[in-house]
Amino acid sequence: MWLGITGQLGLYIHPRYFAFSIIMAVVAAAVVIVSFALSPGDEHAGHDHEAETGHKRFWAGASSVVIAASAVALLVLPPTTLTTTTLEQRDLNGSAAALTEEASAKLTGGDASKFSVKDWASLLRQGAGVEFYAGKKAQLTGFVTPDQDDPENVFYVARFVVSHCVVDAQPVGVPVYRPGWQDEFPLDSWVGVSGGLTANPSVASSEGIVIIPEVVAAVDQPQQPYVY
Repeated sequence: MWLGITGQLGLYIHPRYFAFSIIMAVVAAAVVIVSFALSPGDEHAGHDHEAETGHKRFWAGASSVVIAASAVALLVLPPTTLTTTTLEQRDLNGSAAALTEEASAKLTGGDASKFSVKDWASLLRQGAGVEFYAGKKAQLTGFVTPDQDDPENVFYVARFVVSHCVVDAQPVGVPVYRPGWQDEFPLDSWVGVSGGLTANPSVASSEGIVIIPEVVAAVDQPQQPYVY
């Protein structure tokens, strides 16, 4: 409920589940309050039951401490987005599935400057040649993560695609050829990239097409860092 009130629930789940999650949280809170209110007192206060009562009190106190610590952590520690650490454990562009003919036609005939990281990642996966990208320019925002084959010269402008919640989030990224990028932009920093797409000058990278940037600038992390 707190995440919903503060507008941070999107860092954990897909927006389509906001209303359902908040309603169920309210219902659960009401059930817990009612259950405590209707809970009978200890009917066994005699000496024979002192040990059992003490045991119950211990677990009740321990549970309260855990709940209080969790609540404090949630309220005090700001939630953070997924980063390269998570990306390294998942398949980059593995969720950039092959486009249907209809989806491909929609993208190829659309305004390329408005394509998202997910859109470009899906197009790049189609394996089209340099001619297809001639004259097209990308304008993307994402976090910086290195190309494992040629980290000195190529990085990805990346985002996470969330289908349900961050547990199933899958990374997508578009490669950018920028020798020495590490001297300008820290790992996981957010950047805005603008430039055309062409054959990759890197002989080490496995990426065939990359953005040759005209502009790469540091930007603030967007309020909604994930794509859907």
